[in-house]
Amino acid sequence: MTILADKDTRVIVQGITGRIGAVQTRLMLDYGTKIVAGVTPGKEGQIVERVPVYDTVKDAADRHSTDASIIFVPAPSARDAAFEAIEAGIGLIVIVTERIPIHDALKIGSFGKKMHAIVIGPNTPGIISPGETKIGIMPGNLFKAGHVGVASRSATLSYEIAGNLTEAGIGQSTCVGIGGDRVTGVTLLDVLKLFQEDEQTRAVVVVGEVGRTVEEEVAEYVKAGSFKKPVISFIAGRSAPEGRRLGHAGAIIERGKGTAESKIRALRDAGISVADRPSDVPQIVNQLMR
Repeated sequence: MTILADKDTRVIVQGITGRIGAVQTRLMLDYGTKIVAGVTPGKEGQIVERVPVYDTVKDAADRHSTDASIIFVPAPSARDAAFEAIEAGIGLIVIVTERIPIHDALKIGSFGKKMHAIVIGPNTPGIISPGETKIGIMPGNLFKAGHVGVASRSATLSYEIAGNLTEAGIGQSTCVGIGGDRVTGVTLLDVLKLFQEDEQTRAVVVVGEVGRTVEEEVAEYVKAGSFKKPVISFIAGRSAPEGRRLGHAGAIIERGKGTAESKIRALRDAGISVADRPSDVPQIVNQLMR
């Protein structure tokens, strides 16, 4: 088992004819992702990497059985693209686009919940179930199939930590980037709950950073005894200054809230092992899984 996506997940690419969409489509296909169609308004009839292109998501979904959509459209059009996919009944929406206005992201998340769709992102690297599928932009060669789940706010740190795990011979079940913006669909806690139900996942690495309170939510959940598997965490941004954005729109300390220290304190108080460096994660995972 994996969470959210596996080798049978059928995917639509919105924005497939754009430069990034076309390149990432090829890389996903090379990894084995089942991409059944692409969507770009006004481009119906084109073929991108042997994938047929349609004007609308409804047209694509009517002709191809579809489970997920990944969105590579410019920020001003991202809300409409997400709404179109959700209205077409697609259950998993992965939004790679960054810098989407906050009010648009809020509307996407609200509409997704109303229609019972899972929204990953915005500003997400996506999802990868190693050896099965990737719906996103992560470099597949860094990942290896196994039993450790990864839930991350940071794309690059998730790559680094997954690469460290792989190098140490520790494979991953599924890796999910929730997105680095201030408002996202699923949270770290949402992903943790999915890992709780996944038989393949035996431990979870939570990769956090300054800003927001999603790591504290994880700490409260684990402290309450609701999660039964080992949890390891790494928090980036220990030296981040107040009021300055660190990489992501969501990684900003405001009025002293959301500091790395407060997150680390909450996680450790819940009994979660917190690594000082990304390179320390594999050793801690090995210790806890033994």
